[in-house]
Amino acid sequence: MKLYFYTDAALWQPERYHYAAEQMMLTLFPGEKPEYPAQPPHTLEEEPFACFSLSLDGEEGVLRASVQRNGAQAQGQSRFPAHELKQPPEAVYHTLQHALKLAFYQAGVTLLGQEPPWGALTGVRPVKLPTRSMAAGASPAQAQEQLEREYRVSPQRARLAVDCAKASLAVQRSLREREVSLYIGIPFCPTRCAYCSFVSADVGRTLKLVDPYVEALEEEIDAMGRLLRELGLSVRSFYMGGGTPTTLSPEQLEGLLGRCRRVLPLEGCTEYTVEAGRPDTITWEKLQVLKEQGIGRISINPQTLEEPVLQAIGRRHTAQDILEAYAMARKVGFASINMDLIAGLPRDSFAGFCRSLEGVMALCPENITVHTLALKKGSTLMERGGALPSGEETAHMLDFSREKLSAAGYLPYYLYRQKYMSGSLENVGWAVPGTESLYNIVMMEELHTVISLGGGGVTKLIEPNSGKILRLTNPKYPHDYLSAREKLAQQRGEIAAFFAP
Repeated sequence: MKLYFYTDAALWQPERYHYAAEQMMLTLFPGEKPEYPAQPPHTLEEEPFACFSLSLDGEEGVLRASVQRNGAQAQGQSRFPAHELKQPPEAVYHTLQHALKLAFYQAGVTLLGQEPPWGALTGVRPVKLPTRSMAAGASPAQAQEQLEREYRVSPQRARLAVDCAKASLAVQRSLREREVSLYIGIPFCPTRCAYCSFVSADVGRTLKLVDPYVEALEEEIDAMGRLLRELGLSVRSFYMGGGTPTTLSPEQLEGLLGRCRRVLPLEGCTEYTVEAGRPDTITWEKLQVLKEQGIGRISINPQTLEEPVLQAIGRRHTAQDILEAYAMARKVGFASINMDLIAGLPRDSFAGFCRSLEGVMALCPENITVHTLALKKGSTLMERGGALPSGEETAHMLDFSREKLSAAGYLPYYLYRQKYMSGSLENVGWAVPGTESLYNIVMMEELHTVISLGGGGVTKLIEPNSGKILRLTNPKYPHDYLSAREKLAQQRGEIAAFFAP
């Protein structure tokens, strides 16, 4: 889609608002890609396009959007007090980017004939808005009404966001100064799933990298343990993810987790999670190691219980393998288990998704996370394409999950959105009350610092008062991580400087 900004240098700098326009374009017209022609359209045939202009109308500023697509054209506008253009630059930016999104949204939904479930709300973290409102004194009902009125969010999604905001606020109240959370990445999987774009290596082809990777990770754990203790920081929640950590052998898991317990400041840690993830990596010996090393929460992630869908996404296990892995985990003694499902997978249907959800719920896991399929760059699905359930059918899957899980007593406790998500929907974590994952909340809502070790990890250093975030990115691929000791040492220096008195 061609995006045109009419310039009035005295009022605004249009190039600052390209990202806001792109976000709304992806929300309304997910198949489009942005273009920025130097000249305005000469004829109405040069579509699809969206034109934006800013002007003054007495005591009001007016941001207008005109959108043309498939031979039809529509207009939208957003008005605001003109004096807001005289605020500090960042305040002006927030005023105008919100106005642009609303004007674009009005025009876009007129052409579409319907509104998306999240309305004009863009971005990954919709829970931050109601959390901020409620922290400032708004009631849950007022926070929900704001989402519906100002951002055109549907009542069902607004209620989801507010429920998750309650969980976020509860965690905020429990956090203490000089606490961080810790993520350890194991970027290996037995095979690569068709929907996956995470940086993980097929262990069958990269077996020679596993041992040196574990050795390098142990070195990083040692160095980080020394640094955290020197800085007087303690770890509140511990999360080992990937990839699939249980791709490692029992001996490797025991060595890594034992190292963590010896050198990291885990004395005040209240939550230990390891993603067991793929049932084809789970054995009795590995589960025993996790239990003996103090892991209290694990994930066993079927994504689906439908055999044709498992085959379509490249899983080398059966639905029965999932059930057996779950039973094994309960027998070992795990009292907190998460299970993931994905709505919108290839070869799935509404009926198939319902069977999968009901099958998982029959097991009574403490947490169930319902994801929406997102077509990610680098995934097999994005590269090869293929028939997928429609956005409308995927929305029905999520509606069904919301109704069933709520009726069974699960509460939503965290959610997030992604680009290229089917139906512009969401991922939601559901929990039996009292079993919410603290790590998931602090990570997604950016409540305090999360330090990441291992390949593909991203450390987020968060200044609690200002909310300022500094990101430090570890090398993505295992072979790059192995040669990155100097970079990792430099990043530890940045962490030290960030937390210095």
